[in-house]
Amino acid sequence: MKVSHLSVVTLDYTVSDEAGEVLDSTEGREPLVYLHGAGFLVPGLEKALYDREPGDSFELKVDAADAYGEYHEELVQEVPGELFDGMEVAEGDTFVADTDDGHRPVTVVEVSEEFVKVDANHPLAGVNLQFAVTVRDVRAATAEEIAHGHVHGGGCCGGHDHDHGDEGCCGGHGHDHGHEHGGEGCCGGHGHQHAEEEEHQCCGGGGCRSH
Repeated sequence: MKVSHLSVVTLDYTVSDEAGEVLDSTEGREPLVYLHGAGFLVPGLEKALYDREPGDSFELKVDAADAYGEYHEELVQEVPGELFDGMEVAEGDTFVADTDDGHRPVTVVEVSEEFVKVDANHPLAGVNLQFAVTVRDVRAATAEEIAHGHVHGGGCCGGHDHDHGDEGCCGGHGHDHGHEHGGEGCCGGHGHQHAEEEEHQCCGGGGCRSH
């Protein structure tokens, strides 16, 4: 069976930046199992996987525009310190902001007495990615998996037990990393929350609080 829309795909991958630094990999872990076309991959990787078959291996460069997007300076903003309601805030902390466009992870880049500067760009915004991928298996999704929009069994994404949030994995849009490679993703994806990182919730104009 070939990879098609809403098929269940099992694959191994390694994703690196242009300098060759490995950002994520299934090496030494279970392969990734996901529902193709359901938003778990960055667009460039998802497109390249269509019509692939079990046993196919390939390398792929994905430009930033087809990964986490370009870096936008306007997404770096100074927020009044009182919105954090007495919380201890340090450079590198990540919060989830409640915006008009929904929940958006933001990273603290500077703290002063008057304001907190935050960056709402994805940590991999503006970064070109290099993937090495091997397709291990392809099967039809069950009706329940299609209805729920994800693969069942073995933890999220086939046993990695990552918190994929709303946006995907393996070069996709759904691992909330806190400092994240990915407010969006793992394996070059978009957004998992590392347990060792403190998780906070920013409540729009109402201030910020811990989860």
